[in-house]
Amino acid sequence: MENLNQEIEVTVERIPTGIEGATEADDIFISTRALEKIIEIRNQNNVPENYFLRMAVQGGGCSGFNYALGFDSDFDPLNDMETNVQGLRIVIDRRSLFFLMGVTLDFIDNAQGRGFVFSNPNNLPTCGCQG
Repeated sequence: MENLNQEIEVTVERIPTGIEGATEADDIFISTRALEKIIEIRNQNNVPENYFLRMAVQGGGCSGFNYALGFDSDFDPLNDMETNVQGLRIVIDRRSLFFLMGVTLDFIDNAQGRGFVFSNPNNLPTCGCQG
């Protein structure tokens, strides 16, 4: 009988935070599945070339914040950090960098659901939703 609980290896790209004292474990990780899906969504929706992917953390939610992901064109050179991953421009505001340290963005499509998932090894569940 096949073991259905086997681990699936995920290939990721690293985004160093540039925060003084941070280690490689504090980098932000994006799976190649997530990158492929973001590029697919961008192409399907004809997102203009001057738009980039913004990753952010916003207040709210039962754990104190929510992750945000979307296309944006409003770049603040004093507040935003920009990087390029496989040809995709990614921008993160400096406040969100601290909350995204060690986080992995992945895309899942399985029996439990379909969509983007942020996994934070530093975030302990504070309620029943595991959020």
